[in-house]
Amino acid sequence: MPHLLWAEQEPEDWWRAARRAIHAVLRQAAIAPTAIAAVGLTGQMHGVVLLDAGGAVLAPAIIWCDGRAQAECDAWTQRLGAERIIEWTGNPMLVGFSAPKLAWTRRHRPAVWRSARHFLLPKDFVRFRLTGECATDVADASGTGLFDVRHRRWSQEMLAALDISRQWLPAAFEGPEICARVSAAGARATGLAAGTPVVAGGGDQAAGAVGNGVVSEGLASVTVGTSGVVFAATGQMRLDPQGRVHTFCHAVPGQWHVMAVTQSAGLSLRWLRDTLGVQPGAGDAYDRLCREAARSAPGAGGLLFLPYLMGERTPHLDPLARGAWIGLTAAHRRPELIRAVLEGVAFSLLDGLQIIQSMGIQPQRLALSGGGARGRVWPGIQADVLALPCLRWNRDEGAAHGAALLAMAAASHGQSSAAALQEIAARGLHAVAQWTPSTAARPVYAAAYDAYRECYPRLQTLFPRLSASVAVSAAGDRQAAARPAAADD
Repeated sequence: MPHLLWAEQEPEDWWRAARRAIHAVLRQAAIAPTAIAAVGLTGQMHGVVLLDAGGAVLAPAIIWCDGRAQAECDAWTQRLGAERIIEWTGNPMLVGFSAPKLAWTRRHRPAVWRSARHFLLPKDFVRFRLTGECATDVADASGTGLFDVRHRRWSQEMLAALDISRQWLPAAFEGPEICARVSAAGARATGLAAGTPVVAGGGDQAAGAVGNGVVSEGLASVTVGTSGVVFAATGQMRLDPQGRVHTFCHAVPGQWHVMAVTQSAGLSLRWLRDTLGVQPGAGDAYDRLCREAARSAPGAGGLLFLPYLMGERTPHLDPLARGAWIGLTAAHRRPELIRAVLEGVAFSLLDGLQIIQSMGIQPQRLALSGGGARGRVWPGIQADVLALPCLRWNRDEGAAHGAALLAMAAASHGQSSAAALQEIAARGLHAVAQWTPSTAARPVYAAAYDAYRECYPRLQTLFPRLSASVAVSAAGDRQAAARPAAADD
C-alpha cells in the first residue's frame, strides 16, 4: 500500500507460490501427476494484471481493495449514467472493479497502457503461466465492470464506451468448462503432467459457494475472511436497482448469484489484534480475543463499531468511509471493545442480507466459512444478528475445494449442469456445528442495529474531510523530507 487508498501485489509472487504449493501437494499426496484428471483455479477477484505482447508483466497488479480510481469511476458514471451501466453489465461501476483501474492506468501510466496487449484477472495470470492460454470464467469476469452478466459474455457496449479492445480480453468460459491444458513449460514448473485439462474455475466467492454447496436457492453462505460476503445463488438474474449488491454469473452453468460485500470483516479483527498487541500465548490469538468478547453481554454495553477500515461496499459504496467506535465511555473495557467489533461486522453483513431478501431471495439457513466461522463465539453472534440458523460444514477449504469440484465435474460429466454440480458438491458434506438464533438476544440486537444504521448517514459528510486532511498531511511530510537539512540539524 504505497499511497493512501492504493493496494498492489506482484503477479509473479502468485505464480511462484502456486508452483511451490503444487509441488508440495504432489509430494505429500504421493500420487503420480498423471493421476490428476483436471485442474481447477480460483483466486481473488477484480484485480488488473497487464501483460505485453510477449507475456511479461508491465506493472504491479492493482488488486480488489484498491480505491485510487474513484475519480475515473465517477467520471464514467456521470458520462454514461448509472442506469445504462447497470443495464449493460448488471452492476454499477464501482471503484473496486477492474474497469476504473484500467481507466486510471490509461491516464496515469501511459507507457504501460501503450505496451499492454493482454488484461488478466489474478487467478488467470496463474492459468496463463500454467498453460500459455488467456482465459477466464464468467463469474470472475462479472466483477470487471466490462461483462454482460445477463447474457454471460463481454459487453460490447461497455467496451466501446471505454475504448477497450476486445483483443485485450481473455475468452470467457463456464466454470466447469475445459478451457486449456497444462503446457510443457507449465509441467516443468509445477510437476503436473503436460496436457492435463484445466477448467475455467471461478472467482473466490463463486468457487467457495460451490464448495459450500450453494449452487441453487435455499442455502446461502456467509464468508468472513479479510472481507465478508453474503452470497446467495439464484436461477434467474435479479438486480438491486441501486446497485448496493453485486449480481454476477455463478460458476454453475445457467445460474447467477447475488453478493453483498463488507470490505473489512476479518480485517477488522486482525487490526484489533495488532492494535491491542495480543501477545503469543496458549491458543490462537483470534480465539483468545473471541473468548474475551464472550465476557461482555450482547450489545457490548451500548458500544457500536463501524467496520469501515477500508471504505465500504455494501450498502454504502463509499471508499472514503471510516471506521469508528461509537459510544465509548470510561466503563468500557477490552471485552466490550472486542465484542463491538464482532457485532459491527455482523451488522454490516445484515445490511447485505436484508437487501438480498428484498430482492425476493429468501435463504432458509446460512453456511458459515472462513476465519469468522471458527470457534463458537463469533458464529453465534452472526446467527443472532442475522436471525437465521447457521451451520459450519465438515470442510473448510472453501474456494480451493470448490475449484476442485468444478474440475471434478468437468472430468466426470463434461460441462456439468446445476443439478450435476449440486450432487457432486453434496458428496460427503455434513454439518459439524450449528447455531440457532437466540430469542433473548433478538431485542438487544434489533435496538443496536437501528442505532448502527443511523451512524453512517450522520458521519458521511465528515469522511471526505478526514481523507483530505490525511492527503494534505502526507504532502507536507513529503515536502519536508525533500528539503535539504539546515547546517545545525
